[in-house]
Amino acid sequence: MSTKVGYFPVPGRASEHSLEPERLRAAVERAARDLGREPDVVFLHNPEHSLSAGPEAVRRERLAAACRVLEDAASSGQCGSWGISSWDPRPLGALVVGLPRPDVLMVRSGLLVRNEVLEAAELLAAGLRPSQLWGMSPFGGGAADSVWERFDPRVFLLEAERGTAMQAAFRAACRLPAVDAVAVGTDNPVHLRELVGSLALGVDEEVVVSYRRLLREVAGRSEARR
Repeated sequence: MSTKVGYFPVPGRASEHSLEPERLRAAVERAARDLGREPDVVFLHNPEHSLSAGPEAVRRERLAAACRVLEDAASSGQCGSWGISSWDPRPLGALVVGLPRPDVLMVRSGLLVRNEVLEAAELLAAGLRPSQLWGMSPFGGGAADSVWERFDPRVFLLEAERGTAMQAAFRAACRLPAVDAVAVGTDNPVHLRELVGSLALGVDEEVVVSYRRLLREVAGRSEARR
C-alpha cells in the first residue's frame, strides 16, 4: 500500500505543491490515520513543481530537507519505506547529488512519454535496483483517450494476436523505461482484470530498442531545428 505527500488542499483556491517539512510530517502522520495502518511506501509527490525557481544550492537544500522528513518517517516506522514520484524528473537530475537515496522512484512510463523525460528518469534511477523503479500513468490521459484508436501498439508484443491494444500498451509501458511495477487506477475492475491478464504476454525487446532509437532521432531533429 502506497500513498503520496506534498500536494495540499487550500481552502478557497487550488491545491498547491509544497516541500515544507512540517507540512510533510503532518501529512505522513495523517496518511497512516486515514489508511488505518502505516503505508508500505510514502512518495514525495512531484517535487519538481516546488523547485522551479531560486539558486541551485537553495533548491537542493529544500529537496534534501523534504527527503530527510520521509527518510526519518521510514526509520521511525511511520511507513515501511519512502520514495519520490515525479511526473517530469528533468529538473531533479542536478539536485539529487549527495541527497538521501529513495527506496523507490516512480516515474511516468509508456508510449506517450517523450524521449527527454524517459532519459531523465533513467538518469535519476541510476544506482537503483530494477525493483526500486516503478512506472505510472501508462495511458497518459486515460485508456479511453482517442490516441489509442489511432494506432495499434500490439507490435510491441511477441505474439500480437494474443493481446488487446490496451494490454500491449500496458506491457510496453513496463519497458519504457524498464520498471518493476506500474501503478494503475482500480476504479474499473474490467480494465484492471485486462491489465493483470497482460502480464503473461511477452514483449518484443527488439521493437522496444528500435522505438527508443526512433525517439532519440526525432528528439535530435527537433533540437537541431531550434
